Amino acid sequence: MDIDLPEIVAEVEAAFARYETALVTNDVAVLDELFWNDPRTVRYGATENLYGYDEIQAFRAGRSPKGLARTLRRTRITTFGRDFATAMTLFERDTVARIGRQSQTWVRTEAGWQIVAAHVSLAE
Repeated sequence: MDIDLPEIVAEVEAAFARYETALVTNDVAVLDELFWNDPRTVRYGATENLYGYDEIQAFRAGRSPKGLARTLRRTRITTFGRDFATAMTLFERDTVARIGRQSQTWVRTEAGWQIVAAHVSLAE
């Protein structure tokens, strides 16, 4: 298996950067686009457990746009072949004293790179 092919890493880095921009600017349409529209998609958040695209979409639509700015640290994107990747990062927010952790599983779909599973938590 080809791991970290430069052109595939670049594609996922671009998708990840697009997600990050959409997240901190509360661009719900882009966030919705970047999650796989399927009932098997899962997102565990700091305070919520979302099963299926519809629950994720409803969460995004109802989320406050305040306090979303953050600084990323130690972001690591690893690609496996041409159609599967993981993205891991730590983040800090001025409004939260604890370090956040985010993991995403990305898959190339007919719609492009999309998140099929995500997990956000705060370190103890």
